[in-house]
Amino acid sequence: MASTGQPPQSLKRRDSFSAREENKLVITPLGAGNEVGRSCVYMHYKGKTVLFDCGIHPAYSGMAALPYFDEIDPSTVDVLLITHFHLDHAASLPYFLEKTTFKGRVFMTYATKAIYKLLLTDYVKVSKVSVEDMLFDEQDINRSMDKIEVIDFHQTVEVNGIRFWCYTAGHVLGAAMFMVDIAGVRVLYTGDYSREEDRHLRAAETPQFSPDICIIESTYGVQHHQPRHIREKRFTDVIHSSISQGGRVLIPAFALGRAQELLLILDEYWSNHPELQNIPIYYASPLAKRCLSVYETYTLSMNDRIRNAKSNPFIFKHISPLKSIENFKDVGPSVVMASPGGLQSGLSRQLFDMWCSDKKNACVIPGYVVEGTLAKTIINEPKEVTLLNGLTAPLNMQVHYISFSAHADSAQTSAFLEELRPPNIILVHGEANEMGRLKQKLTTQFVDRNTKILTPKNCQSVEMYFNSQKMAKAIGKLAEKTPEAGETVSGLLVKKGFSYQIMAPDDLHVFSQLATANVTQRITIPFSNTFSVIKHRLKQMYDSVESSTDEESGMPTLRVHDRVTVKQDSEKHISLHWTSDPISDMVSDSIVALVLNINREVPKVVVESEDIKTEEDNEKKAEKVIYALLVSLFGDVKMGENGKLVISVDGNVARLDKQSGEVESENEGLKERVRTAFRRIQTAVKPIPLSAS
Repeated sequence: MASTGQPPQSLKRRDSFSAREENKLVITPLGAGNEVGRSCVYMHYKGKTVLFDCGIHPAYSGMAALPYFDEIDPSTVDVLLITHFHLDHAASLPYFLEKTTFKGRVFMTYATKAIYKLLLTDYVKVSKVSVEDMLFDEQDINRSMDKIEVIDFHQTVEVNGIRFWCYTAGHVLGAAMFMVDIAGVRVLYTGDYSREEDRHLRAAETPQFSPDICIIESTYGVQHHQPRHIREKRFTDVIHSSISQGGRVLIPAFALGRAQELLLILDEYWSNHPELQNIPIYYASPLAKRCLSVYETYTLSMNDRIRNAKSNPFIFKHISPLKSIENFKDVGPSVVMASPGGLQSGLSRQLFDMWCSDKKNACVIPGYVVEGTLAKTIINEPKEVTLLNGLTAPLNMQVHYISFSAHADSAQTSAFLEELRPPNIILVHGEANEMGRLKQKLTTQFVDRNTKILTPKNCQSVEMYFNSQKMAKAIGKLAEKTPEAGETVSGLLVKKGFSYQIMAPDDLHVFSQLATANVTQRITIPFSNTFSVIKHRLKQMYDSVESSTDEESGMPTLRVHDRVTVKQDSEKHISLHWTSDPISDMVSDSIVALVLNINREVPKVVVESEDIKTEEDNEKKAEKVIYALLVSLFGDVKMGENGKLVISVDGNVARLDKQSGEVESENEGLKERVRTAFRRIQTAVKPIPLSAS
């Protein structure tokens, strides 16, 4: 049995559930959840999907190195934002763009795009994996370059209602932190960032307003970096000491990033120590020259020290490029910086295998090392290591870990979050233990602020709910005058993404890419009666019917309610002309119906001559119609004193004043019924006034 009144509770719950689902924001790490490597974070809100970063895990190869892309539908991703060029943040991008169903847009900074191609081309060449395990080739990289769009720092871009812009992140050249705004909810994704200015990079910026959610790296957990000048002295002292003993120094580092910082330190140190200038320093990477040319190009993106230098500091005096091991003459003490930084393959691994057994040699590991790599293994100084050829060899060389990794430490992270004060913090890009310690520290730091701190694992979703109110801004002419309370503001409501604006139609082309246009309509109707018949009938229906003559043809015309023009085209046709809008369309439809009705009438309508028609006659006709309709509604209707109508219903009497419409009756129900009926009858009988349209 159908019920009326309150909606069923199940419908209420369904509506409530639907509204709650619409306000749900989901964040899922597809990589870098409780680990360092293959950074990739999925975010979905209001039907919009953003992917932050697209890296690989340096400790794995083939499909195992990829983020968990099978957890999502790549075709639903609207925007992919790459923070910087490091492999663990960008190296699965060619695979994702070329070998999945992704069809959205991808953005990175100018410097990141320039270096991305060099770094990934090198990665393909030095990867010691089978053809079957290759995730992509150079052709995939080249094709992906055509799909990558660039964004400048502080430039705002909007894609399908997703607004985003980026800030300087420090860390490496071109590194960016992305702020994303969807329906007023702001999410900051830091990627890798550093709050410390070094020899060539600026420190990370602090956004000018607090985000609702901050997704932040936790690489170093609660560790504190030594002051930079102390680290530099340890670095140069170890190298100087090893060379003085006739040893060789290997510095495994990625071709771009920290390598350039360390080269600046070494070149300056060699310049200040003439006794070392006969000892060669090699920058061993197939990309050596091209890498440095990129850095020479983007000096304006660096700090004041580089921008104000008299000569380009990346044109080194004491450092030579080394493309391959075949070009290297290993005949005495030397310093070689070689990629990759994890020692898993390439030039750095070849040199390590050659030098690891000699105790005069040294290996200086200058950055963060990922679990599962050889670099991480030798920090613990095992007695033996496994070489690339599968044999074991004693590890006699000295191993020094002096971190120049441009990641925020515990103090920097705490200070950064203290300035931002986001209500929700999500930690990513950190080993589980370090991340857990940092979460504990931040929980204590923000204990009085009800701040949520979360550490999701890979594929573990975080759900948050935000109530977004719809608000329209009045702009243009409508914004010139502040409306009074209760005043109606009329205009066009324009929705773009998740923002609403209300504006005058004239302003539409100014404030949007839309434009207004008028549609003029014309219809011709067969009509063989006299034109005055139409005029007579229209005047009965509409209060405003103006007669005139067409200037071109000299034929009579009628202007109905200043909206529709009725024109006599010939003795057998009339035409209607109007500018289309809902009211004019309705008026024109009624005129068409009236004309067609006249055509069907038999005998033909004969119009009374104008001179015998008087206002008094019209009034009398109207009175007769009103009386007849009242009788049909109430039954007993008689003429009373002073021209009032006396209406009797079940012993109750009402007196109706035909002039004013006032009703007198002791029965309130009858009084209201008679008043309403009379008002509606008058509206139906009298012509439609001009004000009604």
